Amino acid sequence: MVGKSAAVNVEVRQLARVQYGIVTTRQLVDAGLTRAAIAKRVKAGRLYRVHQGVYSVGHDGLSEEARWMAAVLACGSGAVLSHGAAAVHWGLLRPLDGPIDVSVPNRTGRSRRRGLRIHRRPDLLGGATLSTNGLQTRPQRMVTVRRHIPVTSVPRTLVDIRDTLAPRLVRRAVRQAEFLGLGLGEIKTDRTRSDLERDFLRLWRRKRLPQPEVNVPIDGMTVDFLWRDACLIVETDSYATHGGTVAFEDDHERDLRLRRLGYSVHRFSERQLELEPEAVVEDVVKALRAALPAAAAPPGFRPG
Repeated sequence: MVGKSAAVNVEVRQLARVQYGIVTTRQLVDAGLTRAAIAKRVKAGRLYRVHQGVYSVGHDGLSEEARWMAAVLACGSGAVLSHGAAAVHWGLLRPLDGPIDVSVPNRTGRSRRRGLRIHRRPDLLGGATLSTNGLQTRPQRMVTVRRHIPVTSVPRTLVDIRDTLAPRLVRRAVRQAEFLGLGLGEIKTDRTRSDLERDFLRLWRRKRLPQPEVNVPIDGMTVDFLWRDACLIVETDSYATHGGTVAFEDDHERDLRLRRLGYSVHRFSERQLELEPEAVVEDVVKALRAALPAAAAPPGFRPG
């Protein structure tokens, strides 16, 4: 009897190790525990209920990954982390408040459980599944497993969050996915890394002026906008990312390095782009005309 109990404990620990300390009633029964034994362990503080039929082993201090694993396990076979939760798990967004998003491969059932938001997705059939031996996957374009947690693929996640998150968060997730070199699928991107960069590029396009290259690597640095033939660089600064003494010194060190490489650097603040867009355009156009008089701007161009 003691030997059987020890074997059960080993199997439960192995499951918990793979699943961030989370196990299900089904897995515990398969490991050899009766439901009465499970209830006894809950009462003794060896198991803590997270969701119906889902427990943490040994403590109730759950990591983000444990909460995600518990959410997926609570929703049954074929369930995957999705939408905002998937974006956070992929490292595309910072942690979000609110329920954890899980998609399940069926049409009927509840859309919410305590702490969860459930999306009914019949097209997920054939995706990631769970077994008592851990996680198994079958090839399916829309889902995968990341760090032992079934999750929608990056392209599917980026499509899904368009309907559930604010546009600025969607743009941030797309930019981060591109920066990390993750596949974007059919999603198009302008290569900008912030809304400020996006606003500058839109301003330039509205004026129908020569388009810059966006986020270009130069000598170990990445510059926001580059007109290569004119050796002209524009940097756009928001206080959130460029405020403070250290950022100020770093920016000026970068500018000096770039000038030594032969580039002219123009730096504009978020406030200037918001309140004085025409002055910003005029300044850059003058620099382009000075470097490339014949090609910098359409004949007769005047800002405004």
